[in-house]
Amino acid sequence: MMTYTLAPVGSGRSHAVLDLPDQNLPLELDDGVAGVRTLYRRAKAGEWNPATDIDWDRLDISKYTDEQLFAARQYWSRRAWGEYGAISESPALLLRYVKERREPDLAMFWTIRTQEEVRHADVCRRMADHLGGYLPEPVSKDLEGSVATHGVRGMSFDADTSLEAIFAALICCAEVIAYDVFRALIKITTDPVAKQILQLIFRDEVRHCEFGWQYMDYRVPNMTPAELDEVRDKVVWMMEAVELKGYHSAWLAPDPDLSEIEADRIVYEAGLGATVEELELPILTESVAGIRDRMRGWGIELPPFHHPKTGTF
Repeated sequence: MMTYTLAPVGSGRSHAVLDLPDQNLPLELDDGVAGVRTLYRRAKAGEWNPATDIDWDRLDISKYTDEQLFAARQYWSRRAWGEYGAISESPALLLRYVKERREPDLAMFWTIRTQEEVRHADVCRRMADHLGGYLPEPVSKDLEGSVATHGVRGMSFDADTSLEAIFAALICCAEVIAYDVFRALIKITTDPVAKQILQLIFRDEVRHCEFGWQYMDYRVPNMTPAELDEVRDKVVWMMEAVELKGYHSAWLAPDPDLSEIEADRIVYEAGLGATVEELELPILTESVAGIRDRMRGWGIELPPFHHPKTGTF
């Protein structure tokens, strides 16, 4: 088993990981985590091009009102902004894999994952352009908080936050919830081009979630009770401070912006790709129940969560 090079813990310095010496040789390329290496090969085989693999000619904007088109421009622009955040966190995590000399499979898969996030941002921007024009920033400055990063980029360099805790919080929690909502989104989206885009993004996201579970299942048997407690704490933080504060769903925000929620409803009713509270709420609670059951197999018991819109679940 590979021995990890770990940064100083408890230093109080947020970028202690960068203090690790570079140890690039000997270069390790043998399979370390077979499931992750398989995902890497699948990702390479499943590449697609936003410019040529989307049937853009099928997008008939003449059947939509000006109000619907403007709301859809906001929605697809916001999706692009969210992907920009994923792009920015990717090289930070890649650097950490290398600094800690983690299994080569992580860096290999994550390199492709980074390309996929770029692809997702590209296709969302193209969709906004086809609907009348990409918006480079929120219409209302009050919405900037809803598209802000969840802090993973900073945590990537923090020696006091283990990589396993980041994976559990970011992928096995936040991305799994987003994945479950995304699956329902595809079913209700009627515009053929919007549906095609969502299906192709979803195909990539399946691998992203599988990556998190695969690696955590591989690591958990060798983790100490204290390390598992850290994983639990970071997942709880992701739920309470990020997800239930409206990071993915505006209606969960403590002070939701009604214009954003209304714009999503317009897009949803037009079949152009958004969801609404009544659709997402049961998906959220069911998704968290599934996450709780799966993490229980790691010896981690998540507490009940509460939100005024959902109750305790």
